[in-house]
Amino acid sequence: MPVLLISLRGAPDDELEEIRQLLASNNVEFYETPAGRWGISAPGIWLEDEKELRHAKSLIQVYQKERSTKQRLEYESLKLAGKHKTILDSLKENPLQFAVYLAIIVIVLYFSVKPFFELGR
Repeated sequence: MPVLLISLRGAPDDELEEIRQLLASNNVEFYETPAGRWGISAPGIWLEDEKELRHAKSLIQVYQKERSTKQRLEYESLKLAGKHKTILDSLKENPLQFAVYLAIIVIVLYFSVKPFFELGR
């Protein structure tokens, strides 16, 4: 019976490609399900044989520890060099997107809080 190994929702493309290569190089048979046209399906990597689940999870656990260490070291080196990306850098890159998101947040907060202020009248 097929079993879900890992969900692909929110995972970076480079990490997914490395996981695919890791599974293929260790002869773990798997298949993927996409998010679908509307993005509401459950994208994931599935194992065809439930017996391989323990082996595949141990491979991914080791990979994720190595990736975490590598990413942390890369971030620290960028931070020391002063080249890491901050929130202000993101704001400068895309100010219109920031303004739209801020407007949406304000509108949602307004309509969420408005009924409570009208209770006192």
